[in-house]
Amino acid sequence: MPKFRELPFYFLLSVLFLAGLFTFKDYGLSWDEPLYYDYGKSSYYVYSIPARLAGDFEIEKSFGKSPNDHVTRGPAYLLLAGLVEGLLEKFNLDMASAWHLTNFLTYLVGLTFFYALARHWLDPWPATLSTAFFATQPVLWNHAFINPKDMPFAAFFLISMFLGLRMIDAWDEKPNWPTAILAGFFLGVTTSIRFIAPYIVFLLAVYFVTKRNWKNVWLFLPYGVSAIVAMIVLWPFLWSNPIEKFLFTLKAMSETSANLKMLFMGREFSGYDLPRRYIPTLFATTFTEPTWILFLIGLVAVFRQSLQRLLEWKQLLVIFLWFGIVCALLVGLNPPNADGYRHYLFILPPVFIFVGFGLNEIFKRIKLNWLNLAIAAALLLPAIYNILRLHPYEYAYYNSLLGGTRSAFRSYETDYWLTCYKEAVERFNQQAEENAVLFVKREPYIAAYYARTDLSVRDFRTEFNQARSGDYLLVNSRLNEDLKTLKDAPVILEVGRAGATFCVIKQVH
Repeated sequence: MPKFRELPFYFLLSVLFLAGLFTFKDYGLSWDEPLYYDYGKSSYYVYSIPARLAGDFEIEKSFGKSPNDHVTRGPAYLLLAGLVEGLLEKFNLDMASAWHLTNFLTYLVGLTFFYALARHWLDPWPATLSTAFFATQPVLWNHAFINPKDMPFAAFFLISMFLGLRMIDAWDEKPNWPTAILAGFFLGVTTSIRFIAPYIVFLLAVYFVTKRNWKNVWLFLPYGVSAIVAMIVLWPFLWSNPIEKFLFTLKAMSETSANLKMLFMGREFSGYDLPRRYIPTLFATTFTEPTWILFLIGLVAVFRQSLQRLLEWKQLLVIFLWFGIVCALLVGLNPPNADGYRHYLFILPPVFIFVGFGLNEIFKRIKLNWLNLAIAAALLLPAIYNILRLHPYEYAYYNSLLGGTRSAFRSYETDYWLTCYKEAVERFNQQAEENAVLFVKREPYIAAYYARTDLSVRDFRTEFNQARSGDYLLVNSRLNEDLKTLKDAPVILEVGRAGATFCVIKQVH
């Protein structure tokens, strides 16, 4: 029956939800998560009527403790998702766990829209499998919990694209301005999360031109107005001068990765000096092995079926450009970058749409259901195995092209966002003497979140001159810092997975 056709997806979503529900507490805070969440919490101030009437209102109070880092990203996601996170804290979850579960739920919403998009061309079975293949990529699974910036933006970008495509399709029947306002609102929310969201407008314009429905071009007006209004309302930094502040954001964000250094192919590079092969290499080595094979099979199948007029090519052209243009610009222009392709997670859904076409092409040629099930299980196995093996550091995954995470370690970054601090400090809590002093090489506030109340957590970079023999040092392996800092100090505790070390605690001589 038709109503049961979507059951495979509902079953998949239930499995993913339960997997996240049983594991979300395992993930440690990442790099500047606490500061970013503080930005979101502070942003509620600007919408408070009592704060407005108090007589000492200053909009800068809504920027949090790290305004220079975060005002160039609007707080829309933090404001909306913060309502869910606040509710979860009422169920006795700590701040980090509540946010990680909230981030994961946002990821599941994004997957639902991914499936809805895939269903435009694919039957439930290949659409569900492509969703599963997308959802269980180890790198993406980990970011779904620990990344409140790039993964929520990717989810909202996907939602905005889906609504935008449906909006233009609806115009074929009649001028439909409510769909334009709804799609525009989500575009505004997405832009308030990250400034690059108007890329959606370009892609939708391409689709609109291919359809040649010129009489309804005026509907872009309510679409644009609702987007601008939503963006400004949800981004207080813009209020004083929206155009000037938005242009400032463009410049600031284009330079945001310049000062960071990354380990790539055994060498240290600054954000400005990364070679053009940086993104292609990581794309090739951090997705499971079948990914790009299925992508190419799907791409060829779509091209062939479009030539035979078995598929409507206009939307699929836009889907391909969604990924292809940004990917080409990353290689061609080689802008400053950092931390892999996390800033570009929003361009990945098209890859897995074409993976779905590849899966569909295989299943069409194999008529045996049991064999199709076996193939599907074999294709998903590398992802599931490595999620279990690396948990909760799945984003440290590298595939067999580099010999796995063990071989990539010391030549490529693994736990570059310091999530290992949680496990390291919680284990240290169990063995450290009373009132022990723990110096931390980077971001000590993350370690302090998990430390025993009697432990003193201090910043290595500014306070190590006060260290005494017998104190301790927590240092991560980003840029191999664990090998460079206090080289001769004995390691008393080590955190790692699959032959890679993510951070260590040493005792100071």
